[in-house]
Amino acid sequence: MLLRFVAGARAAGLRVSTAEVLDCLQHLERIDPLEAAQFKSVLQANFAKSRREQAHFERLFRLFFHELRQDPSIARSPELAAAIRSILQSLQPAAGSDPALQAIVDFLAGDPVRLLEQTPAGSGAAGSPGLAFSGGGSSAGRRTELADRIRMLEEQLTQALAERRDELGWEERRDLTEHFQDRLAAARRLLGEAGDYRPPPEGGRRLLRHPLDELGEVHFASLTPREVEAMREAIAQLVRRLKDRISRRQAARRRGVLDVKKTLRRAAAYEGIPLEVFHRRRPPRKAKIVTLCDVSGSVWSAARFMLNMLYSLQGCFAQVRSFIFVAGVQEVSEVFKQHAVNPAIEKILKDADIDYNAATDYGRTFREFRQHYLDILNRQTTLILIGDGRCNYTDPQEGILAEMRARCRRLIWLNPEARQFWYTGDSEMRVFEAVCDEVRPCQNLNQLLAFITALVL
Repeated sequence: MLLRFVAGARAAGLRVSTAEVLDCLQHLERIDPLEAAQFKSVLQANFAKSRREQAHFERLFRLFFHELRQDPSIARSPELAAAIRSILQSLQPAAGSDPALQAIVDFLAGDPVRLLEQTPAGSGAAGSPGLAFSGGGSSAGRRTELADRIRMLEEQLTQALAERRDELGWEERRDLTEHFQDRLAAARRLLGEAGDYRPPPEGGRRLLRHPLDELGEVHFASLTPREVEAMREAIAQLVRRLKDRISRRQAARRRGVLDVKKTLRRAAAYEGIPLEVFHRRRPPRKAKIVTLCDVSGSVWSAARFMLNMLYSLQGCFAQVRSFIFVAGVQEVSEVFKQHAVNPAIEKILKDADIDYNAATDYGRTFREFRQHYLDILNRQTTLILIGDGRCNYTDPQEGILAEMRARCRRLIWLNPEARQFWYTGDSEMRVFEAVCDEVRPCQNLNQLLAFITALVL
């Protein structure tokens, strides 16, 4: 992967020598390559030697290691991976005689080198004349030519998917369409960013981004242990800020509106001067949260972050009751109250009275919850369900879920799986979604923080 990145960097105009590549390999031996911040710093120190090159490096690093990284859900589906290869191979004959079209086909396959060679920033910065396009030799002409090829390829992909109606179901065609659209959008962003960088003026201040900005879109399953700890701290910081805002808001609500009668009666003691002002007290809002979190193997990577969220929400509402489940349900509210966040999560994921290795059974979970805990739900309760909705072909018992929803203020479902896989295989998200007030994908930090903010405020 490093050599592919070096080839792409050279194609984009960065001057990367063989000696610098060897130095970089030696430096990588001294760090943990799975630590994203350290890995990026080593590459940047060796390959970007000026502010202009640092801007190109940022663009290339994001492209290679974030935008073109395969979604873990696709990696778990051999059928989809085979379909992607088959469709791209069918486009090869048409692309063989068109270098620009071939470059975009390679980009869809995960190799951006040819497209980088043909973007204006790549050819111009490298000092090479580039390929002779019919659109002209200017940067604008080359970008227009490549944009036309992207539109052409988009139409061909649509036709190729339509021709495979007998081979692929509608769910597979939808998933492939979303995959190719994401890659084409990345190619368009690459063309839009090419040649647009301007170095800051001398003496100007650079805006520093928080290091978690780059991790916000990374799937939970791809995080290193150190990144996990950094994200936990980010969640804690956000919740602390939200608690401050809630305190100010509640103080204003408790004060209430002006009580004119009481104020005037007290003013009679001061010759009609309202020296004391009284307000009508408003009853405190008694919002409650009840959460059910799937901790089975299929969502194990996301479960830690979801449990961290549940721990953080304790101080934001009047009452938070937390449950975990696999093929049965267990309350863990007291564990959150008695332990700090990390020990609490470790205890929940190891020592709860449930079978962690059992096949996930949402129907059994709902039956046990109705039998033992249904009375805790009322019109002040927001019920949050966290899971991928995969029932292993058992009865989903959506009727019980509807009964639970009828007793609540609202029902929100957070799914840590990519949306294009919600309705495939043993997933019952289609029937669960019909019962819920809101269904959200929640597979990275940005989506999780957005949900916490919307829930609390």
